[in-house]
Amino acid sequence: GMDLVGPLPADTAFLPAKLAGFDTVLAMYHDQGLPVLKYSGFEQAVNLTLGLPYPRVAVDHGTALELAGRGIADPSSLQAATTLCAQLARQRTLGA
Repeated sequence: GMDLVGPLPADTAFLPAKLAGFDTVLAMYHDQGLPVLKYSGFEQAVNLTLGLPYPRVAVDHGTALELAGRGIADPSSLQAATTLCAQLARQRTLGA
C-alpha cells in the first residue's frame, strides 16, 4: 500500500524537514508545486498529467525561441520527459 500524508499547506510543504522521508509530492495545482520544482532542478523538471488513459509528459519550461538554432539549448528536461514517458509506457505494456 501507499503511505499518504496531507493535505499540507503549499507555503511550507517543501521545507526540507517536511520532505524528509517522502518520495514524491502531489500538487493539486501546478502553481503550488512548479515554482519549487523549477528552483530545485530546472534541468530535470518534468510535467506529468494524471487521469488520462495514456502517459502525458512534457518539459517544464517554455519554448525559449531566442535559443532556437543557436546550439546552446540544454536538452536535459526533454531527455528526462522522454525517459519518464518510456518508463510509464513500458510499465503499462507489462501490466506493472
